[in-house]
Amino acid sequence: MSVELERAEGALVWRVPRGWWGLSSAAVGGGLVRPCWVLNLGVGDDFTRTDLDRYASSRADGLGVSGPGTALLTAADVSQVVATEVDGVRVWATVGVTKPTWAVPPERAGHDGVSGREGYVPGTINIVVVVTVPLSASALVQAVGTTTEAKAQALVEAGVPGTGTASDAVVVLSPEPPGDAGHAGTVVFAGVRSEWGGRIAAAVHGAVRDGLAAHPWEPDAAGGAGVVW
Repeated sequence: MSVELERAEGALVWRVPRGWWGLSSAAVGGGLVRPCWVLNLGVGDDFTRTDLDRYASSRADGLGVSGPGTALLTAADVSQVVATEVDGVRVWATVGVTKPTWAVPPERAGHDGVSGREGYVPGTINIVVVVTVPLSASALVQAVGTTTEAKAQALVEAGVPGTGTASDAVVVLSPEPPGDAGHAGTVVFAGVRSEWGGRIAAAVHGAVRDGLAAHPWEPDAAGGAGVVW
Protein backbone atom coordinates (compact mmCIF):
# COMPACT_ATOMS: atom_id res chain seq x y z
CA MET A 1 0.00 0.00 0.00
CA SER A 2 1.35 3.42 -0.94
CA VAL A 3 0.28 7.04 -0.61
CA GLU A 4 -2.17 8.46 -3.14
CA LEU A 5 -3.40 11.99 -3.77
CA GLU A 6 -7.05 12.89 -3.21
CA ARG A 7 -8.30 16.24 -4.50
CA ALA A 8 -10.81 18.32 -2.56
CA GLU A 9 -12.13 21.86 -2.79
CA GLY A 10 -9.19 24.11 -1.93
CA ALA A 11 -7.09 21.23 -0.60
CA LEU A 12 -4.97 18.23 -1.48
CA VAL A 13 -5.16 15.16 0.75
CA TRP A 14 -2.78 12.22 1.15
CA ARG A 15 -3.82 9.39 3.47
CA VAL A 16 -0.70 7.76 4.89
CA PRO A 17 -0.72 4.01 5.61
CA ARG A 18 0.03 2.69 9.07
CA GLY A 19 3.72 1.88 9.43
CA TRP A 20 4.96 4.90 7.47
CA TRP A 21 6.94 7.82 8.82
CA GLY A 22 8.33 11.07 7.48
CA LEU A 23 10.24 14.28 8.00
CA SER A 24 8.71 17.67 7.33
CA SER A 25 9.44 21.38 7.64
CA ALA A 26 5.70 22.14 7.92
CA ALA A 27 4.61 24.52 10.67
CA VAL A 28 1.77 22.11 11.52
CA GLY A 29 2.80 18.53 12.25
CA GLY A 30 6.41 19.04 11.21
CA GLY A 31 9.58 17.31 12.37
CA LEU A 32 10.02 13.55 12.51
CA VAL A 33 6.44 12.36 12.25
CA ARG A 34 4.20 9.34 11.79
CA PRO A 35 1.21 11.06 10.22
CA CYS A 36 -2.14 9.56 9.33
CA TRP A 37 -2.54 12.21 6.67
CA VAL A 38 -0.85 15.08 4.86
CA LEU A 39 -2.75 18.14 3.68
CA ASN A 40 -1.76 20.92 1.29
CA LEU A 41 -4.28 23.64 2.10
CA GLY A 42 -5.06 26.56 -0.14
CA VAL A 43 -5.50 29.84 1.75
CA GLY A 44 -6.33 33.30 0.48
CA ASP A 45 -3.81 36.04 -0.17
CA ASP A 46 -5.18 37.83 2.89
CA PHE A 47 -4.65 34.88 5.25
CA THR A 48 -3.24 36.22 8.53
CA ARG A 49 -4.14 33.60 11.13
CA THR A 50 -1.37 32.48 13.47
CA ASP A 51 -3.28 29.68 15.23
CA LEU A 52 -2.24 27.29 12.50
CA ASP A 53 -2.73 24.09 14.49
CA ARG A 54 -6.35 24.99 15.21
CA TYR A 55 -6.94 26.13 11.64
CA ALA A 56 -5.47 22.93 10.16
CA SER A 57 -7.44 20.78 12.62
CA SER A 58 -10.67 22.43 11.53
CA ARG A 59 -9.85 21.93 7.86
CA ALA A 60 -8.87 18.31 8.52
CA ASP A 61 -12.22 17.64 10.20
CA GLY A 62 -14.00 19.06 7.18
CA LEU A 63 -11.97 16.84 4.87
CA GLY A 64 -12.79 13.69 6.83
CA VAL A 65 -9.30 12.88 8.11
CA SER A 66 -8.44 12.21 11.74
CA GLY A 67 -5.50 11.41 13.95
CA PRO A 68 -2.10 13.11 13.83
CA GLY A 69 -1.16 14.71 10.54
CA THR A 70 0.99 17.22 8.70
CA ALA A 71 -0.44 20.32 7.05
CA LEU A 72 1.18 22.57 4.47
CA LEU A 73 -0.40 25.94 3.60
CA THR A 74 -0.14 27.93 0.38
CA ALA A 75 -1.70 30.87 -1.42
CA ALA A 76 -1.01 29.07 -4.70
CA ASP A 77 -3.88 27.36 -6.49
CA VAL A 78 -3.65 23.79 -5.19
CA SER A 79 -5.71 22.52 -8.11
CA GLN A 80 -2.65 23.24 -10.28
CA VAL A 81 -0.55 20.61 -8.48
CA VAL A 82 2.15 18.98 -10.62
CA ALA A 83 2.96 15.28 -10.17
CA THR A 84 6.06 13.37 -11.26
CA GLU A 85 7.32 9.83 -10.74
CA VAL A 86 10.84 8.43 -11.10
CA ASP A 87 11.61 4.77 -10.31
CA GLY A 88 9.81 4.37 -7.00
CA VAL A 89 9.69 8.05 -6.04
CA ARG A 90 6.53 10.09 -6.40
CA VAL A 91 6.46 13.86 -6.02
CA TRP A 92 3.66 16.42 -5.94
CA ALA A 93 4.42 20.14 -5.99
CA THR A 94 2.35 23.31 -5.88
CA VAL A 95 4.53 26.05 -7.30
CA GLY A 96 3.69 29.67 -6.57
CA VAL A 97 6.61 32.05 -6.98
CA THR A 98 5.55 35.68 -6.63
CA LYS A 99 8.33 36.84 -4.33
CA PRO A 100 11.38 34.56 -4.48
CA THR A 101 14.11 34.88 -1.87
CA TRP A 102 17.81 34.18 -1.71
CA ALA A 103 19.03 32.26 1.31
CA VAL A 104 21.60 35.02 1.98
CA PRO A 105 20.65 38.50 0.70
CA PRO A 106 23.17 40.49 -1.34
CA GLU A 107 24.55 43.83 -0.14
CA ARG A 108 21.87 45.73 -2.05
CA ALA A 109 19.01 44.00 -0.21
CA GLY A 110 17.85 47.22 1.43
CA HIS A 111 17.10 49.25 -1.69
CA ASP A 112 13.55 50.44 -2.37
CA GLY A 113 11.09 47.84 -3.60
CA VAL A 114 13.07 44.87 -2.35
CA SER A 115 13.32 44.72 1.42
CA GLY A 116 9.79 45.78 2.41
CA ARG A 117 6.54 43.82 2.40
CA GLU A 118 4.25 46.52 1.00
CA GLY A 119 2.12 45.01 -1.74
CA TYR A 120 3.49 41.55 -0.98
CA VAL A 121 1.56 38.66 -2.50
CA PRO A 122 2.48 35.38 -0.82
CA GLY A 123 3.85 32.62 -2.98
CA THR A 124 4.89 29.22 -1.77
CA ILE A 125 6.44 26.04 -3.16
CA ASN A 126 5.09 23.06 -1.25
CA ILE A 127 6.50 19.63 -2.06
CA VAL A 128 5.34 16.17 -0.97
CA VAL A 129 7.78 13.32 -1.66
CA VAL A 130 6.85 9.65 -1.33
CA VAL A 131 9.60 7.03 -1.42
CA THR A 132 8.46 3.41 -1.65
CA VAL A 133 11.43 1.91 0.24
CA PRO A 134 12.19 2.36 3.96
CA LEU A 135 14.42 5.35 4.67
CA SER A 136 16.45 5.57 7.85
CA ALA A 137 16.12 8.70 9.98
CA SER A 138 19.35 10.12 8.58
CA ALA A 139 18.25 9.28 5.03
CA LEU A 140 15.05 11.25 5.64
CA VAL A 141 17.18 14.26 6.57
CA GLN A 142 19.31 13.75 3.48
CA ALA A 143 16.17 13.46 1.35
CA VAL A 144 14.86 16.81 2.59
CA GLY A 145 18.23 18.36 1.69
CA THR A 146 18.16 16.71 -1.73
CA THR A 147 14.63 18.00 -2.31
CA THR A 148 15.70 21.53 -1.43
CA GLU A 149 18.74 21.40 -3.71
CA ALA A 150 16.69 20.11 -6.64
CA LYS A 151 14.06 22.80 -6.12
CA ALA A 152 16.72 25.51 -6.03
CA GLN A 153 18.33 24.18 -9.22
CA ALA A 154 15.01 24.30 -11.07
CA LEU A 155 14.45 27.89 -9.93
CA VAL A 156 17.90 29.06 -11.01
CA GLU A 157 17.60 27.30 -14.38
CA ALA A 158 14.28 29.08 -14.95
CA GLY A 159 15.88 32.46 -14.28
CA VAL A 160 14.15 33.01 -10.94
CA PRO A 161 16.31 35.24 -8.69
CA GLY A 162 16.11 33.12 -5.58
CA THR A 163 16.53 29.68 -4.06
CA GLY A 164 12.91 29.45 -2.97
CA THR A 165 10.30 31.54 -1.17
CA ALA A 166 10.18 32.47 2.48
CA SER A 167 7.30 30.08 3.19
CA ASP A 168 8.29 26.91 1.30
CA ALA A 169 7.59 23.59 3.01
CA VAL A 170 8.40 19.96 2.27
CA VAL A 171 7.43 16.54 3.59
CA VAL A 172 9.22 13.29 2.75
CA LEU A 173 7.38 10.03 3.49
CA SER A 174 8.52 6.40 3.42
CA PRO A 175 7.77 3.08 5.09
CA GLU A 176 9.39 3.05 8.52
CA PRO A 177 12.29 0.57 8.80
CA PRO A 178 11.37 -2.48 10.91
CA GLY A 179 14.49 -2.12 13.02
CA ASP A 180 17.66 -0.10 13.23
CA ALA A 181 19.36 1.47 10.22
CA GLY A 182 21.31 -1.73 9.61
CA HIS A 183 18.20 -3.76 8.83
CA ALA A 184 18.28 -5.35 5.38
CA GLY A 185 16.33 -3.27 2.89
CA THR A 186 16.67 0.01 4.77
CA VAL A 187 18.04 2.82 2.61
CA VAL A 188 20.59 4.87 4.53
CA PHE A 189 21.77 7.23 1.78
CA ALA A 190 19.53 9.81 0.07
CA GLY A 191 22.00 12.52 -0.91
CA VAL A 192 21.96 13.81 -4.46
CA ARG A 193 24.57 11.29 -5.70
CA SER A 194 23.04 8.22 -4.07
CA GLU A 195 20.71 5.90 -5.97
CA TRP A 196 17.51 6.93 -4.21
CA GLY A 197 18.61 10.52 -3.68
CA GLY A 198 19.19 10.83 -7.41
CA ARG A 199 15.66 9.62 -8.04
CA ILE A 200 14.27 12.10 -5.52
CA ALA A 201 16.26 14.92 -7.10
CA ALA A 202 15.07 14.08 -10.61
CA ALA A 203 11.42 13.85 -9.56
CA VAL A 204 11.49 17.07 -7.54
CA HIS A 205 13.37 18.96 -10.22
CA GLY A 206 10.84 17.83 -12.83
CA ALA A 207 7.84 18.83 -10.72
CA VAL A 208 9.18 22.29 -9.87
CA ARG A 209 10.37 22.84 -13.46
CA ASP A 210 6.95 21.94 -14.85
CA GLY A 211 5.19 24.06 -12.24
CA LEU A 212 7.33 27.05 -13.19
CA ALA A 213 6.67 26.46 -16.88
CA ALA A 214 2.93 26.52 -16.24
CA HIS A 215 3.07 29.54 -13.92
CA PRO A 216 6.27 31.50 -14.67
CA TRP A 217 7.74 33.98 -12.24
CA GLU A 218 7.66 37.55 -13.55
CA PRO A 219 9.59 40.61 -12.30
CA ASP A 220 7.51 43.19 -10.45
CA ALA A 221 5.95 46.10 -12.29
CA ALA A 222 8.72 48.45 -11.17
CA GLY A 223 11.27 46.34 -12.99
CA GLY A 224 12.92 45.07 -9.83
CA ALA A 225 13.82 41.53 -8.94
CA GLY A 226 10.68 41.06 -6.87
CA VAL A 227 12.67 39.63 -3.99
CA VAL A 228 11.43 39.85 -0.39
CA TRP A 229 13.81 39.11 2.45
